[in-house]
Amino acid sequence: MKKTEDRIQNPGSRIKKSSLRFSIYIIWVLVSGLILLIYSCKTKSTIQTVMPMRIITLSPNLTEIAFALGLEDRITAVSSDSDWPAQTKDKARVGSFWQPSTELIIAQKPDLVITENFEQQSVVAENLKRLGIPVLTIKIETIEQMRQAILQIGDAANCRMQAENLVADFDNKIKMLRTKLENTAHPKVLWVVQTEPLRVAGRRTFINDILEIAGGINVIGQTLMQYPQIGDEVLLTNPADVIIQSAMGETEIAQQQKEAEKFWARQPSLPAVKAGKIYVVDSDLVLRLGPRLPEGIETIASILHPEKYERTNNTDN
Repeated sequence: MKKTEDRIQNPGSRIKKSSLRFSIYIIWVLVSGLILLIYSCKTKSTIQTVMPMRIITLSPNLTEIAFALGLEDRITAVSSDSDWPAQTKDKARVGSFWQPSTELIIAQKPDLVITENFEQQSVVAENLKRLGIPVLTIKIETIEQMRQAILQIGDAANCRMQAENLVADFDNKIKMLRTKLENTAHPKVLWVVQTEPLRVAGRRTFINDILEIAGGINVIGQTLMQYPQIGDEVLLTNPADVIIQSAMGETEIAQQQKEAEKFWARQPSLPAVKAGKIYVVDSDLVLRLGPRLPEGIETIASILHPEKYERTNNTDN
């Protein structure tokens, strides 16, 4: 009863308290809005104005993507196994794909290092981050991840438009290839990645995707491993019409072709051996998930469907 009487007898006090609370609320809203505005402007400015001028790429396919995006003048160093395009020869080297050197990277004073997502490079990436060096880590194990990698690099290097154009060009080339191979037979293919011991590409690999786009069928069914080791029994129960081997090491492809033909001569009952359809192909074209991949896929398509191509297939393809 007393509190009720006070509220009735002192309306001015009640109004003053309400006004004070309202004023505090307004001030809080204004301050919060100002903070958000400052942060928003700062973030927007960072995204628009930061232009990494000293970029390092730690794998051959990342290097190819960066060059294809027109970043040649901003690429300071690359992995020692980066060999395409020819301009890479003028770039400093900071260790190999499997063994990048943190010390050599730091010495280049980069403002962006692009790495892949596996153990050896992840360790280097964490060391660089602790030193305040910007790092972009990319997982690139499938064709779709390659497309996304191009866009990620485009964002990080402030060249999004070039990245979108590069992806669109890639998609257009694949679409044209699919159209060209419509209504064709699909030969059964064995893709060999190693002969001693014999190891092949399974269904859960980007190589399987390449075969599908190129109009072929992987003779290897579902397996636990992506690249399983197989024996004679699997070869005989899954006879291939075509055998494709990706070149390995520094030996000339022509020499590896001769060695492959000699190796497979021990399996004379295989359709591919009988027909002489054994091909060694350039690994850089078909195993690097980069902008040259459409060229690699068309190479495989020309092997599987020579009738669709005017030129004669050979081992150099």
